[in-house]
Amino acid sequence: MELATAQNGWVNTIASSNPEAIAKARHILQSVHYCSLSTCSADGFPWVSPVFFTYDEQLNFYWSSAIASRHSQNLYANNGRMAIAVYNSGVKEGKGQGIYFYGTAAELEPTRVEAVMQLLFKRSGRILPRTSEDYLNDSPRRIYHFQPTEAWVTGDRLPIGNQLVDTKIQLNLATFSAPS
Repeated sequence: MELATAQNGWVNTIASSNPEAIAKARHILQSVHYCSLSTCSADGFPWVSPVFFTYDEQLNFYWSSAIASRHSQNLYANNGRMAIAVYNSGVKEGKGQGIYFYGTAAELEPTRVEAVMQLLFKRSGRILPRTSEDYLNDSPRRIYHFQPTEAWVTGDRLPIGNQLVDTKIQLNLATFSAPS
């Protein structure tokens, strides 16, 4: 375990279970309703897509997208590998806080679609005139499930010479659970 330095890419691993870092990450998840999905095509072309998302207590993320969308196609072509960033884009420079994830995603199992639809509706604050069939069979849309394997939250800004360097705190997923 070490503090953030240039040698380790400015990642602090000492504070991975720090209650303040975990509280910051939970606050970001609760207060920000859109995330950026980062995917890559089979031939190496990156793509980023903002989507409305929800999550469960086990820190699984869910969103709905068109099967034909570029980010969905990238998931199919790249074994579901992706990254997610959750941050408030409406703050001034130097004030940003974010939480970052790496993991894998896939279409949600059909038996779980109804329950996850309810999570999405609850987070959005409205009930849409949709049923499970709107995400199954011949529908052009699916609900996707992301399971993180690594997570980081914004750390301190360290003064280095006449500049500030942003750091991240690597979170211990075994001790970090999502806010309810």
